[in-house]
Amino acid sequence: MSDSKIDSGRASPQNSLLGAENAPYIESLYEDYLSDPSSVAPKWREYFAGLKASGDTAHVPIREALAQRAREVRPGAAPASAGASTPDASVKQAAVARLVQVYSNRGHLVADIDPLGLMRRPVPEVLELKHFGLSNADLDTEFYTGSRTEAIPKRMKLRDIIAQLKQIYCGTIGAEFAHVSNSAERLWLQDRFQAGRIRSGFSTDEKKTFLQQLTAAEGLELYFATKYPAQKRFSLEGGEALIPMLDDLIQQGGQNGVEEMIIGMAHRGRLNVLVNVVGKSPQVMFSEFEGTYDTNHMQGSGDVKYHKGFSTDIRTPGGNVHVALAFNPSHLEVVSPVVEGSVRSRQLRRNDEQGDKVIPILLHGDAAFAGQGVVMETLQLSQARGFYTGGSVHIIINNQVGFTISKPEDARSTLYCSDVAKIIEAPIFHVNGDDPEAVLFVTRLALDYRMKFHKDVVIDLVCYRRRGHNEADEPAATQPVMYQQIRQQSTTRQRYAEKLVGEGVIKMSDADAMVESYRRTLDEGKSTVKHALGMIGNKHTVDWTKFHRADWSEQVPTGVRIEKLRELGEKLTTFPSNFMLHRQVANIVQTREKMNAGQAPLDWGYAETLAYASLLTEGYEVRITGQDSGRGTFFHRHAVWHDQNTGDSYIPLENLASSQPRFTVIDSLLSEEAVMGFEYGFSTTEPNCLTIWEGQFGDFANGAQVIIDQFISSGEAKWGRLCGLTLFLPHGYEGQGPEHSSARLERFLQLCAEHNMQVVVPSTPAQMFHMLRRQMLQNFRKPLIVMTPKSLLRHKLSVSSLEDLTRGSFRNIIDEVDDIQPSKITRVVFCSGKVYFDLLDSRRSDAIHNVAIVRVEQLYPFPAEEYAAIVRKYSNAREIVWCQEEPQNQGGWYQIRHRLHEPLSADHQLLYAGRAPAAAPATGIFKVHVEQQQGLVDAALRSTSTEESLRQTTRLKAAANRKN
Repeated sequence: MSDSKIDSGRASPQNSLLGAENAPYIESLYEDYLSDPSSVAPKWREYFAGLKASGDTAHVPIREALAQRAREVRPGAAPASAGASTPDASVKQAAVARLVQVYSNRGHLVADIDPLGLMRRPVPEVLELKHFGLSNADLDTEFYTGSRTEAIPKRMKLRDIIAQLKQIYCGTIGAEFAHVSNSAERLWLQDRFQAGRIRSGFSTDEKKTFLQQLTAAEGLELYFATKYPAQKRFSLEGGEALIPMLDDLIQQGGQNGVEEMIIGMAHRGRLNVLVNVVGKSPQVMFSEFEGTYDTNHMQGSGDVKYHKGFSTDIRTPGGNVHVALAFNPSHLEVVSPVVEGSVRSRQLRRNDEQGDKVIPILLHGDAAFAGQGVVMETLQLSQARGFYTGGSVHIIINNQVGFTISKPEDARSTLYCSDVAKIIEAPIFHVNGDDPEAVLFVTRLALDYRMKFHKDVVIDLVCYRRRGHNEADEPAATQPVMYQQIRQQSTTRQRYAEKLVGEGVIKMSDADAMVESYRRTLDEGKSTVKHALGMIGNKHTVDWTKFHRADWSEQVPTGVRIEKLRELGEKLTTFPSNFMLHRQVANIVQTREKMNAGQAPLDWGYAETLAYASLLTEGYEVRITGQDSGRGTFFHRHAVWHDQNTGDSYIPLENLASSQPRFTVIDSLLSEEAVMGFEYGFSTTEPNCLTIWEGQFGDFANGAQVIIDQFISSGEAKWGRLCGLTLFLPHGYEGQGPEHSSARLERFLQLCAEHNMQVVVPSTPAQMFHMLRRQMLQNFRKPLIVMTPKSLLRHKLSVSSLEDLTRGSFRNIIDEVDDIQPSKITRVVFCSGKVYFDLLDSRRSDAIHNVAIVRVEQLYPFPAEEYAAIVRKYSNAREIVWCQEEPQNQGGWYQIRHRLHEPLSADHQLLYAGRAPAAAPATGIFKVHVEQQQGLVDAALRSTSTEESLRQTTRLKAAANRKN
């Protein structure tokens, strides 16, 4: 600690130390007091306590006290030296203290962070001497520096203070941590940064290593440019410092006990990272450039080379570190929450609660970091209970231009592209990419901060892109001035090599030899990363091979013995004796006790809970996230109970046994894209956890459409990434308007192909139970999209018995349940979801005996054989009707019509009964909704053609509109 702690034992607030000339010293004591009151002497503790200071209060109280002290000094006292307690000296000392503070807060505004020298950095008036009442006449006067580190003397001449402040805060690193409100973190950052900038230095071997890595970064890009001049590669040229930066992060992380690092990044420099950091074979990379794939053995679509991921183990002084570069589509920042979810899963596997063993490294583009909302959403996850990963190291590859935008003010409204990170008070270091040693200094500082405080930290690597957005682009067309400078600019490697030659570290011939050696390595197709070991694995590595081949024909038994169900039911309805349940929750628990005893039919909430409980006792973890998942949006789940007296919570599913797998239910922050991305990343890393993302309403998944399109539906086809993520999307037409009716079933069905996922619409609690168990018990992992109910949660007909959970499995199609004679059936209505019960009610009330109603519970993969068997069963039926609540251009009709038609003969008619085509998913007028619903039910049971059905629903809609 600084000398202030040593002196605090003998210093007393009653003596002359309260002079304003000692302001930095006293403020240092005050910072110590704020961080830890016991660290200062009792008299100082008493004094500061009297100022009514609190944990992270600014220095206003102490400064006001010191100013008051200065005003109390008697006028006419004899003049003294700079350190004496004269009014003038006190004012000057206080001014110097403010000067030091302002430089630490705002020195970044004039820091030399732009390697091109084009960034306009006018000196703000607040950094000029006159702003503080100081002048050149004070330059040779000594003042207290307020230093807390031995690297900086306690007293210095003003000119030396200013020189040192410029060296620390205005060099090639611009530091922003004044916004960090936690005093312990802020002081740690200040001390480490100041000491490091004064005494920063690397060994000769380290400097040579940095040059070798810059040589590799530059050499690979030049090799690509020569060998494959017409191909896009999103070159790293201009930002080559990223390669030594990432390598050092891995090596330093290993020394800190890190076992895994998961990297997410977009395209810029990705190929360079693959080859020069994680050790992908150059030969394999060249094959991808040349397109020499064996298409006979290809599965899925594959992807372009700059989207691909890679995994390897890298040797470090602290042991092997597993490094994974996540696969990423063209949606840039969307990979960030995916990486966070993967990291969380890996941490849980290690019981790494603090995030000491697995850390996320997220690489961003400057325009994307500032402009894409998923960045803010992901930042907000960082300290949230269900999504905590112990902090991420963010690296912005700041090319200073977004595609063709030529002015920063067009790219953002903030000064820096990194400013959005201030919402979580992340420290930010802007660093000149042409100063590799500065880059490596902030890299180590950032990692140390993350490991000590387990919070996010941002490195803004200010660089440029030598080739434009991609290699086919002509950047000078939109950034002429910038590219005039770039054409004249020596590369980072050239500059650093010259620097090391000037220092006598190497000879220029040594630098040239590095270039030749690297090129030979590429010519030979050898690995360029000497520490890369390939995929070794360890006890935490998951074997996914058993999930790679899906057998869709296999019916997995999912029933559970009734004795076990009742045993689980008792535990699910038991809570501590002193726990006060809410009245309505208590009624639900009492009802569940009756369900468990067979005295009441099972509802959806209880059947779902029993499914989770049974899986937990069989060794599977369960994780549910969503904006109302604990209670359930529709007051149906109640996985978390809250004591009405204390606010404490009790989770029955966590208390099934003394030792059981983890059950997690989280009411997530109000984000769809980042949270769903997080859960996707989690599920691609942990196959033995039933991972569920739940929409408050089904259409809320719209906000995460990129995750659905780019990852969930196509991740396996593009990258071979298996995923068992389950989406709960409440769906059903109850007159709640356009935004609370449809989960956009048609969009999911449109994405279905190559057996990429499952889309189901369960209609009973038992189906929900078997569906959830099937998702884990089947021998493959595929995304499961569930159109979950709303009004059916309490529908009198949508119930099950406890016995229904003991036998069979999920039924893809449910045939007619009433006692009818198949030979008398002339029409078969197929449907899914809630509309089935509307059809059933109407048929029963109208005593219709020639119509069978069949539920299609799984729409993809479509149960073609079971459907055909139903058609054959009703051999006298010539009218096959598809009935849906959704408009004709939505829902399932257009996506499954060809499946419905396949087994039909020329004697069959395939009819549609449902709403007419519409732009919005549903009407917002309840009366219109009711008439439309009745119309489509009538059409399904009675109309003779699709056209008649549509005319009927259109007439009803028009009539209702006229009435309103």
